[in-house]
Formats: sequence, structure tokens, C-alpha cells
Amino acid sequence: MRATPPPEGVTVTTKDRSLEALGLSDVPAKQPLTYPGRPTTEPSLLTGGELLQLDVRPLRLGEWFVEERREQQRLDEALADRGQVGTGLRHPVIAVGSNASPGQVAHKLTRLGIPATVPMVPVRVRGIGVGCSGHISPAGYVAGTPYVEPAAETTLVVTWLDSAQLKAVDDTEFPDYRRAILPGDAFTMTMPSGELLGGAYIYFSAHGVLADPGSGRPRPGGGDQSELLAALLADSGRLRELLGPDPATWVRRAGGDRSLREAGTLVFGEEGWVLPQTDFLPYLDESAELRLYDDLPPLDDSLPERP
Repeated sequence: MRATPPPEGVTVTTKDRSLEALGLSDVPAKQPLTYPGRPTTEPSLLTGGELLQLDVRPLRLGEWFVEERREQQRLDEALADRGQVGTGLRHPVIAVGSNASPGQVAHKLTRLGIPATVPMVPVRVRGIGVGCSGHISPAGYVAGTPYVEPAAETTLVVTWLDSAQLKAVDDTEFPDYRRAILPGDAFTMTMPSGELLGGAYIYFSAHGVLADPGSGRPRPGGGDQSELLAALLADSGRLRELLGPDPATWVRRAGGDRSLREAGTLVFGEEGWVLPQTDFLPYLDESAELRLYDDLPPLDDSLPERP
């Protein structure tokens, strides 16, 4: 099926959907204090430098519609028209941190010559909290990491990556992160369509999770990077001496000197702030066969089969 006019009563706008116009063009890898960047807040198709809206249907993702140029087209057909594989042959990956930011995802892929064509959908995920990794990233910021929190319900962006895109993201995450596949019966993942995902990949930190010195609980992640670094500097004289006095100095010095990043990471542990990450170990992805969306049918039968 080719692009068709929208159904009666449906309005498709033609406003500028560029990342810049939407305020989503920040690249934390190049601007560390903007980490984690701005995530997409609506179901979208990232395509190059644009973010097109997806019209949610009570169907599998490929049957949703892309809204573009006053016309609508099913997502799988729009992907095919761009020479890209459909959603069923893509890997659902939960983004924690900057991989939910269209600007960061576009940067990671296009710098390698890989098409930045990626469906991105906010999904309600139960059982996952967002904390801070126990290391300093190559860009100089302290990145986010998931941790298991049974009572938590968090909206996280799921990206549908093809095999080349997944390999590219793997290369940016390893060895600081490891990849697990979360089963939908243990971690409920609810799509805007009502579909309960059968499973999805997630990256978790190999360095553990930073604890709040006061409570001993995981320090919340995913917020303002400047505030986080300022709090870390305030809590540790050793960090102030090494990377201070302020967040701008931290990212400038850490981003430019691997030895300082490694020294700062050691301080996290020596301050007693790092909680080990073991809850994801049963779900580690060690299979040679990567799971596809088509391999992960919905957990219930409320959605019709793909035509």
C-alpha cells in the first residue's frame, strides 16, 4: 500500500519536524552538560534530521501510520520506501539515558554512515528505575543506568534498531555497559497501543550504580547533569581536587583526559558510593541469535495478528 490521504476527520500537519525546530538537536556526546539530551515524548519515526509523528493504532507497531506531507502511510511501508527493514526485523531496545534523545541517536549513526531511520516510542516499563552509572563516560559526564526496582513504573523510550544500528550502539556502550534482554512477563512493558511487549533489550552499567551518600539508595539519574556533577563535587573533596571546582571544569577536564576519568571512577568506589549491579545478570544476552520484534509476540491476545 502506498501513501494515502488521511481518513476523514484526521488532520495531518506539515509543520517543520526537523530536530532543530523541535528543540531535539542537542548531542550530549558533543555538549556533555546537556546529557541526557531531550527524549522524544511521543511515538515518532526518526529519519535523518527529522522526527515524524506516528499515529498509534491498536495494532502491532508496523501497522501504525506515519504522518507526513498531509498524507499517511503505514510505518512498515514508510520504512520500505526508505530502503530500510520493517519493524518485525528490528530489535526493540529500551533507552536509558541519551539513547532516548533523537539528536544523540542521529549523531551516533550518521557519523558512521548508517541511516538514522529509527522508530522511537515512549513505553511504560514496570520494574525499572533510572540511576547513575558508577563511572565517568568518555565524554566527561556521568551517564544513566537502569536498575531493578520492582515497584517502579517509568516511561522509557524504546528504539527499534536494525542489525547495523544495534551493532553501532553496541560499540558505543561496550565495555562500560552490558546488554540484557528483559522478558515481558517479569517487566511489564506497555505500548501506547495497549500491546504488552514480549521482551526488549536494555543496557546496564558494568560499573554498578551510584548510591546517595545519605540514604544508601541509588542516586536518581536522568536529570540535569550540571546539578548531578555539582552534588558529586559537594559530597567529595577528592573529586573537587581532581575535577573541580564546577561542572563545566569537570566535563572539560574529564572529557579530555582518560586518566582523570579513571581516577574519578576510582574515587566513586573509594567513597563507598557504588552499588553492584547483579539483578540483571539472569537476563544477560549471550545468545548468538539476536531477538527480533517478530520473535517477541505480545503477551496477551488483545491485538490482532499482523496482516
